[in-house]
Amino acid sequence: MSDAVEHGLSVTDEVIVRLEATQDPRLREIMQAAVRHLHAFAAEVRLTDEEWFAGIGFLTATGHMCDEVRQEFILLSDTLGLSTLVDAMNHSHVEELHAPGAATASTILGPFYVPDSPWRENGESMVEFDCGGEPSLLRGRVLDQQGNPVAGAVLDAWQNAANMFYAVQQPEVQPPTNLRGRYRTDDQGCYEIRSVRPTDYPIPADGPVGGLLRATGRHEWRAAHMHLKVSAEGFVPLTTHVFDDQSAFLRTDTVFGVKESLIGEFVLDEDGMRVCEFDFVLARSEP
Repeated sequence: MSDAVEHGLSVTDEVIVRLEATQDPRLREIMQAAVRHLHAFAAEVRLTDEEWFAGIGFLTATGHMCDEVRQEFILLSDTLGLSTLVDAMNHSHVEELHAPGAATASTILGPFYVPDSPWRENGESMVEFDCGGEPSLLRGRVLDQQGNPVAGAVLDAWQNAANMFYAVQQPEVQPPTNLRGRYRTDDQGCYEIRSVRPTDYPIPADGPVGGLLRATGRHEWRAAHMHLKVSAEGFVPLTTHVFDDQSAFLRTDTVFGVKESLIGEFVLDEDGMRVCEFDFVLARSEP
């Protein structure tokens, strides 16, 4: 006879009681909450045997799509808005609008970040593979919340090519460091990143996540953007995007990543270059 029957407990209560033996208090809290919510979900929708097994199959297929380049579980988290929710909860110190002294808003990392991008000089191009696209220049300053320049800040940038693919998605086509680079700000906190204008692109939709999007009547398109990780000693690291204000998907970005304060304007200059002026404001870390 199970403890649940003997003591009049529901199966949910019994699982939660058994999890009391978890020594790590944070793991215990997470697991007990996960069980409560998961069981409540199953009870609310009266999950059938067939639906339960279909869910197991979906998660199994999601795992099979993951490799050293593609992370289908991050893609799933992104498209369900979970990544954006976690980001918002963990960066509540950042105000959404450009109020005086507000730090730049963060947003999701995405599934295509690769560490150790090549170091590049300010103004050096990240383009190593020519597939068209408008030449662009992202430039501005990295500042603290009092408006002082942050010298020596690192901007780790990456984006998709004009053909709508990241280099890691096309290892037989693009050089691995195409449209990736790390830059340092000068003594005035200034930076310049030469690239191509970002384009809207579809997330990989040939796996279970793409199937789920189609089944729920959603599209797979991301709003055009450049990714950046901005860091400096003594400051909270920032993971963010700069979005193109002409993107057709700013309001319906499939991973819910767009924030108004991260939308920039790529203006055509006299040399035919699309120039976007964008300053990043970093919050100081706690002493």
